[in-house]
Amino acid sequence: MDPDGARSLLVSCRLLPVIVLNDADTAGWLGSTLVDNGLPIAEVTLRTPAALQAIERLAEVPGLLLAAGTVVSVEQVDQAAQAGASVIVSPGFDAEVVQRSLERGLLPIPGVATATEVQAALRAGVQLLKFFPAGSLGGPRTLQALAAPFPQVRFVPTGGIGADDLVAYLRLSCVTAVGGSFMVPSALLRAGDRQAIGERIRAAVAAASATAAEPS
Repeated sequence: MDPDGARSLLVSCRLLPVIVLNDADTAGWLGSTLVDNGLPIAEVTLRTPAALQAIERLAEVPGLLLAAGTVVSVEQVDQAAQAGASVIVSPGFDAEVVQRSLERGLLPIPGVATATEVQAALRAGVQLLKFFPAGSLGGPRTLQALAAPFPQVRFVPTGGIGADDLVAYLRLSCVTAVGGSFMVPSALLRAGDRQAIGERIRAAVAAASATAAEPS
């Protein structure tokens, strides 16, 4: 999927489940569980040896947009692209990672925590940014203040966000989508509990839909 298509789907979903996979065999049923419950998008973090293979498996699921998370090097950008990712998510801002993502036709979402980093991202031509770690940095109130001088920038807050925080972030006009592991917790993945994961996904999708329908 090209960057415009990836961005459009992210805007539509308003959610980005952050997933840590230790076993690539889990990817098959997880991908179908996401799609079947109304959330055709997933960020697989490159924190485990199984991550790239898991992205390859997930890429076989029709209609599923894949992001590679925790990407911190140009080499990882290339590996993620080859595995089937369309989006590159980083914990911080790295101009080389952003540039390589753009060269590969991928959507980069670099992480920022300060106005200085936002300005660096804008100079690199990026206006969709990850606010990380959102919970530790002060949550929705801090994000709203950070976004104020940059009306052209949209954010994907991630880090320390739970189901109870979701609506507060989604109500911010500067937020495109909210990322978090609360939708697909590692404990439920290890247990293979598809039903519980499906319930969490449906609850998040319902909350996002309800927030989108609120009067502005």
